[in-house]
Amino acid sequence: MILPLTSAIASIIHTNTAIAQLSEDIISSDDLVEVQGQVTSVSQLSDVQPTDWAFQALQSLVERYGCIAGYPDGTYRGNRAMTRYEFAAGLNACLERINELIAASVVDKVTREDLAVLQRLQEEFAAELATLGGRIFALEARTAELEANQFSTTTIFGGEAIFGFAGAVGGDPPGTGDNHQATLHYLLRLGTVSSFSGLDRLRIGFVSGNFENRGLAGTVENPGFGDMALLSYQTDTNDQLFLDYLEYRFPAFNNRVVFTVRPVGFSLSNVLTANSPFFDSGRGAISRFGEGSPLFKIGALDGGAGFDWLVADRVRLQVAYGTRGSSDARLGISHSDHSALGVQLLLKPSANTLAGLTYINAYSANGRLDTLTGSFSADTSGLLDEPMNFNAVGGSFQWRIKSNITLAAFGGVTFGESTTSNAYANTTTYSLSLGWSEPFGRNGDLFAFIFGQPPKLVAGRNLPLGEDRDTSLHFETFYRFRVSDYIWVTPGVFMVTNPEHNANNDTVVIGVLRTTFLF
Repeated sequence: MILPLTSAIASIIHTNTAIAQLSEDIISSDDLVEVQGQVTSVSQLSDVQPTDWAFQALQSLVERYGCIAGYPDGTYRGNRAMTRYEFAAGLNACLERINELIAASVVDKVTREDLAVLQRLQEEFAAELATLGGRIFALEARTAELEANQFSTTTIFGGEAIFGFAGAVGGDPPGTGDNHQATLHYLLRLGTVSSFSGLDRLRIGFVSGNFENRGLAGTVENPGFGDMALLSYQTDTNDQLFLDYLEYRFPAFNNRVVFTVRPVGFSLSNVLTANSPFFDSGRGAISRFGEGSPLFKIGALDGGAGFDWLVADRVRLQVAYGTRGSSDARLGISHSDHSALGVQLLLKPSANTLAGLTYINAYSANGRLDTLTGSFSADTSGLLDEPMNFNAVGGSFQWRIKSNITLAAFGGVTFGESTTSNAYANTTTYSLSLGWSEPFGRNGDLFAFIFGQPPKLVAGRNLPLGEDRDTSLHFETFYRFRVSDYIWVTPGVFMVTNPEHNANNDTVVIGVLRTTFLF
């Protein structure tokens, strides 16, 4: 759905923990030691006036940390001589708790603003605190150490680990046997998120994986490397950790436009909304094709930028441009051998519908689309190996039929023309899917069914491989179990008939058990 821009920006700059809340993070009540007579709200301190400095200090500390106690009757007599010592006793309790947090390196639980409030209170009640053991000096020393050595209080760390077990049958021509073995594999993503203004976001991500084969099932054209059999989370780094992406996003023009700059790990879908309920490799579709429209994967780009503009409450305009090898000074961003420009208009006709209209203009020096979702002929323009310009148009649609049932669809056609001959290559793709969230009343669960046609070369001229002769159909279903907010288990299966759009290939059937851990 199209959100108000404040919500849109929030969805862009937040991850597991909201960056905007980092500067005012509070200590959970679960982390506090329960003490008898503890005050839990300033409203309980009935005889402290709102105009008093004592009230303001209590409001900051009690409501944030819950660590100042009053009299058993709920009063706090902060304006009387005797109560200065009792006030100091409560303040001392907070100092002890904060010292514990700092010693435990839970630095993001204590804000600089609260440290300033504590310092002012210490100055006001220095004499009283001195009689309680001189907590001021310990806090000042630890605060100085914290400021000198702490990691940025506006940087958070998170990750995702996916363990997969998958096996396949079929794909080979009839009579050639079946030599496909089940695999156990993983994908690990680690990342940091930082904010400098509370609305911007700097993201750095690393990835590691060990799924060596591009596909599980062999075919006549591409034995053992059928792209139609690719999994959504399939990655191979030979068990090494590599930089996956580097991204900076920031809002402008009264927060109506969000700009994205991504010099590493760029894809058009980083700016253009895929408009698919299953566009999540860890908790969405189990196949690469099932995630969303292949048009957003055109180019296998590595660097780019774009913007997302909230034109009106129900209209967003998104523009993205990316290249491959843009860091090469001989080519740059304007003479890269692979590039793509994407423009998308997102419309929200009603509260329960979202539609996307997409146009992509791309250039490939070797005539390849590189979506890794369809046939070998479709992805290589019939193995033409000539510079080609591509123009692709597509549409996507989501309709929330009921609060927990969503119907989704996408379709696209790509027109490719050689820049050195009269050759051309046209491809098509489409999909229809249904998602049922929280079936059987289980919060976070998802049942899905996906049907579609992977990219197919439907027309061409002077192509070495020619057009695809038959039609492959993709059928996929999975059930995502939510074990907790941090663990998800997804069994599923998908099937592709006539792999590579060739009836001589047996149907491919792939079973997957995916377990996703978030941290």
